[in-house]
Amino acid sequence: MQHFRLTLADETATLLLGGQLAQVLHPGLVIFLRGDLGAGKTTFARGILRGLGYEGKVKSPTYNLIELYKISKLYLYHFDFYRFEDPAEWEDAGFREYFNAESICLVEWPEKVDGLLPQADLTFLFYLSDPGRNVEMSAGTHAGRLCLNHWQTLREC
Repeated sequence: MQHFRLTLADETATLLLGGQLAQVLHPGLVIFLRGDLGAGKTTFARGILRGLGYEGKVKSPTYNLIELYKISKLYLYHFDFYRFEDPAEWEDAGFREYFNAESICLVEWPEKVDGLLPQADLTFLFYLSDPGRNVEMSAGTHAGRLCLNHWQTLREC
């Protein structure tokens, strides 16, 4: 499994990382965002959306469970399963149809629906540190490895 670890000094650095990664993302990806409350998951998602060219408001999907963003022909679905108490709630909500080859799915709190989600192409684990926060990035599929390789190449330029 391919793995990177970075220290992000502040919110701006988290947004920047999301924007950089947006350059290597493509439809069909499933991305897990893990970490405690306030660790930077939604900020990172905001950075990805900005990097993809989305200019509207980006909010946490904690209360709605899902936020939909349409950017040109791309659909990005941002899920937050923090409030789920039973994995069956995912099936009952009909979310399976959103995970397809035409969309990117960002999933916060994927452990709340363990075993029901498709395999993550990329996983980002955020945790607070002093100063800022750390993020561990890992690829779980061939598509994820290609994304991280491309991102690493862009960083070196």
